[in-house]
Amino acid sequence: MFERFLDQPGVGRDLLDIGQDLAANILRLIGAGWERRTPDCGADSGEVQMTKCLREGMIGALKDHVIPSAKKLSVLPGTESWQTKNPRRPAGLTDISIHLSNIREKLDDHGPHAIIECKRVAGDNAGLCRQYVIQGIDRFKEGKYAEGHAIAFMVGYLLSPSVEAAVSRINRFLSTAGREEDRLNPCAVLNKPWTRSSHRSRTTTRKPIDLHHAFLRFAQ
Repeated sequence: MFERFLDQPGVGRDLLDIGQDLAANILRLIGAGWERRTPDCGADSGEVQMTKCLREGMIGALKDHVIPSAKKLSVLPGTESWQTKNPRRPAGLTDISIHLSNIREKLDDHGPHAIIECKRVAGDNAGLCRQYVIQGIDRFKEGKYAEGHAIAFMVGYLLSPSVEAAVSRINRFLSTAGREEDRLNPCAVLNKPWTRSSHRSRTTTRKPIDLHHAFLRFAQ
């Protein structure tokens, strides 16, 4: 199920809300896709190659019907992201885009209908955790990515195996920056050891965005 709701009374801009069930299925698909990555995709592969492996694994999981209720879903490379305030200049290039045929057919919305932004991260690397926030989370907060969406996703490729250490380091950076409200919490739609969620205000609208995080290990 999905719905649209008004962003601000009297403004008339709508946000696309894909709903919690579909958000959970996208997280499941991310996890299943990562399990199907090729053996040559390691922690030293580089972020672009990691994302290629993840995307191809997600497509493979769809073909294998791992998530049966996701049959209307397509996984595509990232696209240019545009902001309403500056429609002539792209705000950035996203990593993975999700398209849903039922949304396209019902709302004549040709997507993308969900955005996945991917970053490397490690609990023992403060710089990568800082980049996860500034070059990832904040792009959603500032409306550079998923400006028209109520729900979006981030992937953290774990260069060290501990999810807890990476989340703790990210939250420590947010706390130091006086952003306690932006902290990562247990996932609101799929409670797994590798998932987290955050409910973030945005600088461009009164409506917040639900950002769901998947932290993917290389070491088992």
